[in-house]
Amino acid sequence: MAPFRPPAKGRAMLPDAPTLLSALAALLIVLGLIWLASRGARIAGFTPRLAKGRVLRVQDCIALDSRRRLHLVACGERDVLLLTGGGTDIVVGWVQHAQPNQSVQDGAS
Repeated sequence: MAPFRPPAKGRAMLPDAPTLLSALAALLIVLGLIWLASRGARIAGFTPRLAKGRVLRVQDCIALDSRRRLHLVACGERDVLLLTGGGTDIVVGWVQHAQPNQSVQDGAS
């Protein structure tokens, strides 16, 4: 058996063909397993599914300070403002949308 000699300085040690093929095969096997795991998670329900008939949707979120956030959540055809992150979560109120053919009135009356 020949003694081990490190490669000379400046020369790159290139792997032989069987080593490259086995590395490529291992990479393909790992990628295939990742793909199978993602499909299995989707079928088992671990990933969220996009449904068109959703009732609740978070439309917007604003950070008020380091702890509190104001969320605008759509619930069916209506919108609600939620204040979260403090000692308690609060429903600020339901948002009323003006009808397109009605004028918006000032709340002073």
